[in-house]
Parts: sequence; structure tokens; C-alpha cells
Amino acid sequence: MFKDRKDAGEKLAFACEDYKDDDPLVLAIPRGGVEPGYEVARHLGAEFSILISRKLPLPNNPEAGFGAIAEDGNLFIFEGAENWLPKDQIEQIVAEQKEVIKDRIAILRDSKPLPSISNRTVILIDDGIAMGSTMYVSIRMCKKQNAGEIIVAVPVADEVVYREMADMVEKMIVLEQPADFRAVAQVYENWTDLTDDDVKKILEKEI
Repeated sequence: MFKDRKDAGEKLAFACEDYKDDDPLVLAIPRGGVEPGYEVARHLGAEFSILISRKLPLPNNPEAGFGAIAEDGNLFIFEGAENWLPKDQIEQIVAEQKEVIKDRIAILRDSKPLPSISNRTVILIDDGIAMGSTMYVSIRMCKKQNAGEIIVAVPVADEVVYREMADMVEKMIVLEQPADFRAVAQVYENWTDLTDDDVKKILEKEI
């Protein structure tokens, strides 16, 4: 159990120490991954930025998703999604999230490009992995940009998703894998949704 995202990030940072001398690039998935990502980057003295990826929400249940899209257009759609939604509706949701990503980049990253990923050790951070879709597309994006090594580091993850994702990257660092895992929030004593202002304040801190 973690007190909050800051506490989770501090614990995660110690688990990532093996990469301190690799000049890693720490990329957080906003909004939830930004605070733990900052703590990891600060501890490692690493370059820090955010990689925008968005869940593709189900129209009648936006908390659930049928896949995700990364800022470079990489798509991950769960098998069978075409049985849940018609193709034209899927395409509409994808187009809508592309526009949201443009806005996120403008607001949270001041429209700046990502730091170079090519041949670098990249540590991808989120506050936890449940279904895993946003992390899947983030991994794919880093692979497409020729990352040297990809490390996924999260405080908590679903066991099944962990095993599947471990085959995609050089290393998975996961602090908790509850047997009764239902949602990322269950391992946090204090869980609050972050605003854009919250995220920007964290990003403005010195490493």
C-alpha cells in the first residue's frame, strides 16, 4: 500500500537505481504517471518528460476503454472491439482522441517535441497498470523511435498484463501485484484525480 503517488514514486525510484548510470530518459504517462515519474527522474538525475497516450473510451462507459492511441498515432485495440462498436464509431473515437492528444501536448508540454528516444534507455512510468492499453501504445511508440532499452516501471500492475507486457520490453519493474487486483486506486491510501495545473506544477519542478 502506498500513501500517495509521491510515496509510490519514491519507492519506485529506488527500484530503478540500476539505470542511474545509463543516462536514462524518464517518460511519464499523464496525468497519473507524472508525480511518480518526477520522483524517479529526480532520484536518478535523469531527463524527464511526458509521453501522451490516451485511452479509447467506450461511449456509454468512458471510464472503460477498448484500446488506446499514442501521440505518434500508434494504436492498440483490444481483440473483439469490433463486436462492441461499429467500425465508423471506432474511427470517430480515434479521431476525437487524436485531437485531445494535440491539446494535451499544447497544454502540458507547451507544444514541445519529445526528447530524442533513439538508442536511449527509456523508463516508462505510470501510477499503475490495469488493462494496460495506454502503456502498450507507449511501448510501441518507443520501439518505433528506436529506443535502446525500454523499461516499464509502475507501482502496481495486473498479473496477466504484467506477463504479456514483459515480453515486449527489456525489463518490468512492478512493486505490487495484488491477487485480488481490481483497480489501480486500491493500492493507494490517498487517491485523487490530478488537474492540468497539478501536472504543470510538477513538470516545472527542478530535477
